[in-house]
Amino acid sequence: MSTVRYKIEQQALAGRLVSIDKFEHNLGEVILDGRILTMAATIALIAHDGKKDAMVNFAKKHRPLLNRYRLIATQTTAERLQLEIDQPIEQMLSGTMGGDFQIAAKVIEGEISAVIFLVDLLATPSEPGLQALQRACILHDVPLALNLSTAEAIADSLRLARIAHLIFNPVSGQGNAEEDLKIIKQQLEPAMTLRVHFTTLEIGPEQLTQKAMEARADLIIASGGDGTVSAVADALIGTDVPLGIIPRGTANAFAVALGIPSRLTPIRSACQVILNGNTRKVDAARCNGLPMILLAGIGFEAEMVEKADREAKNRWGALAYIMAGFQQFNEQELFETEIEVEGVVKKFHAAAVTIANAAPPSSVMAQGAGEAIAHDGLLDVTIVAPKTDLQAISALANLVGAALLKTPTNREEIISLQTKRVKVMTNPPQKVVLDGENIGTTPVEIECVPGGLTTIAPPAKNNPNRETGNELPELGK
Repeated sequence: MSTVRYKIEQQALAGRLVSIDKFEHNLGEVILDGRILTMAATIALIAHDGKKDAMVNFAKKHRPLLNRYRLIATQTTAERLQLEIDQPIEQMLSGTMGGDFQIAAKVIEGEISAVIFLVDLLATPSEPGLQALQRACILHDVPLALNLSTAEAIADSLRLARIAHLIFNPVSGQGNAEEDLKIIKQQLEPAMTLRVHFTTLEIGPEQLTQKAMEARADLIIASGGDGTVSAVADALIGTDVPLGIIPRGTANAFAVALGIPSRLTPIRSACQVILNGNTRKVDAARCNGLPMILLAGIGFEAEMVEKADREAKNRWGALAYIMAGFQQFNEQELFETEIEVEGVVKKFHAAAVTIANAAPPSSVMAQGAGEAIAHDGLLDVTIVAPKTDLQAISALANLVGAALLKTPTNREEIISLQTKRVKVMTNPPQKVVLDGENIGTTPVEIECVPGGLTTIAPPAKNNPNRETGNELPELGK
């Protein structure tokens, strides 16, 4: 099979395109006609002519198991299997042309999880030999079955193995994507079978996650920024498939909100959280039908995020948001806001409205209640409505203090409440940022999905200082 390197608009990646050639060579990525298929977590199938019926029966019996893996086979074996089972099988050369040597090479490259080679002792000399493949499997400690009994034993073992699908954004953050992936594989592969999928301009996290779901993944891991994590989470809301997170973005807000380490050695620390295996149900939300795991920002936050463009984030990292915030602070104007909660409608003149499902302390505009808790079944709404520049400065300082101390704000120009559903309309329409991405303008309608997302994260910590309430007060009362 010919390998075709996919094309990426390099200017869109701000000059940070990792070497796809290196990914292909070092990590066994399979790319066909511009489409990334998969890598690793592969089972190789070979059968002498006298054993091909037995191989077909084995594949039929274990179809649900085999469906979770990428399959490769020598040509004639692949052709027989494709007639009998509804699953893609990558064809090697025929045994007479050296297909068994191709599989042996993949074993040596670390791409193969197991080899099933049903051997016929009466096979003709022209059929695939055993010596090279057996030597490769012995040297590289890869399970090799030579008859149906050992094939069944491998199937039983694989059935117990945990298969994790890693959705990897190679252009996230400022690090070396190739080195990051190498560390992830080193940390996780001893404990689980890892299938890696790369996002591209043409193939997004949503599509890759859906394919992982169809392959019956035990665990799906998102590695990238908040945009990647949110897109992966979208497909997992309402399912029991756990979401693991390896933060490699600029802010990594969702990871921080869940207590997943993102400083010093973020990749190794996040991998250790995944290996610890503590599952935790957290809330999700829908904003105008779109998934929301973090927050929706209207007004100040949306303008700030837009100013912190990719070029600024590549250059300054998280500081880009702070710099953009100072710039927007001087430009932000009040706008008419109408908020509806549980059938009650109130109007304000606001500079910012933030509706949070979860938010780290760095998301200052979401800290009206002192902390946005991701597992309380409620959305946290913070409305900042200053009348003067001095009030605006005081409100911002108060929100920073609330974030650091995890205590509610005490300013009359800051309104905070908790609710399961909220609708926000503004005049004039205001930009809306959702989980770090601009999605258009108001109005928005947001609804919490309690316990809608299963994550792998440290146990939750309760905040005794947090107050709850769903009343919309009059400004200044």
